[in-house]
Amino acid sequence: MTVAPGEVPVLAARTRVVDPLTSLLPILDARAPLLFMRRGEGVAGLGEAVRLTFRGADRIAQAAETWRRITASATIDDPVRKSGTGLLAFGAFTFDERSAFESVLIVPRTIVGRRDGVSWVTEVRVAGDETEPPAAVAHELGAEFRLSLLPGEVGPARFRELVADAVSRIRAGELRKVVLARDLVGHLPEGGDLRRVLAELALGYPDTWTFAIDGHLGSSPETLARVSHGKVTARVLAGSIARGADAESDHAAALRLATSTKDLDEHSYAVQSVLDALAPHARSGISASEIPFALKLPNLWHLATNIEGVLSDVSSALDLAAALHPTAAVAGTPTAKALEVIHELEPLDRGRYGGPVGWVDAAGDGKWAVSLRSAEVSPEGDIRAYAGGGILAASDPDVELAETKLKFRPIVEAFG
Repeated sequence: MTVAPGEVPVLAARTRVVDPLTSLLPILDARAPLLFMRRGEGVAGLGEAVRLTFRGADRIAQAAETWRRITASATIDDPVRKSGTGLLAFGAFTFDERSAFESVLIVPRTIVGRRDGVSWVTEVRVAGDETEPPAAVAHELGAEFRLSLLPGEVGPARFRELVADAVSRIRAGELRKVVLARDLVGHLPEGGDLRRVLAELALGYPDTWTFAIDGHLGSSPETLARVSHGKVTARVLAGSIARGADAESDHAAALRLATSTKDLDEHSYAVQSVLDALAPHARSGISASEIPFALKLPNLWHLATNIEGVLSDVSSALDLAAALHPTAAVAGTPTAKALEVIHELEPLDRGRYGGPVGWVDAAGDGKWAVSLRSAEVSPEGDIRAYAGGGILAASDPDVELAETKLKFRPIVEAFG
């Protein structure tokens, strides 16, 4: 059910505990999966009870306000009361207000979750619709497939040129940092089962948020905002280096990253942008570690900082996503100038890459990640994957290109 602007559907949600599920993946729709999970725990959706679409500069704020109106009129029966139970909506928002892609909130007809050894099913009904929500039934994954992703609108040579241009602008004093992206393209084979891609991502990168929302899928290591009972947490990632081939070289790589002036500067810009955005909503008790730590992923090290605080207003997780996006980690510093440079240099429409992806519940709690290591898959099976990097005055085009190759690796391997 696609909802017109201003319309408020009346929803009823009923959550019940079910027998333990071993995995959420087999119950998903093979071509239109809805998923947000980490280490096998999270939520999945079947069908669409409500579909809300948004565009423009205030698209995320519009979504937050619309969701408030919907939940205010909803009836919710939730004796389970865990993160992800009751009424919730999955969301994927564009990086850029001018994107041709839609930003969406989707309320599934059936929501399935697992957390702390408990599995549950939530059925959502729309007033006036007597059809039964789809059953959460596991189906065998489709046949394995392999495909190649090839350079898209921004190939390696063009990306080097963009980086060199950005470095010149930074050295001229126009800005301090800008994030530039490039793309790879491919096509899903007939009958290709996207659950296989998600399984590869979840297995290979278990500590990231594996997601699939409205054809946008990936596995992100960066938490934009997580809200639970008035507490907010975030994880900022900026600055990275390839893992070493053995224990000694791996340790040396982590040490180089932790002492790199270029990467530390990039990271500090990203952390400060998040602190500045959260400050009006968490005026006391917000904190971040003084020194970033090295986060180990299967293919690279990231500089990471955890941020936490207590909300001083009634902001929902979606409100905070609106306040935080875009962070310096995906846009640059100063943000407005960085976005201007991105518009001038990049021929790409990033779609939902770099935007918030996640879910929000009726209480305003939820989990939102920054869409990284991600790809758009159209209904016709066209694939466009994205990767980018933060460009500073000391950036080298060849090094930045190599970094994007590392960041493409999760998606490239998952598809092929």
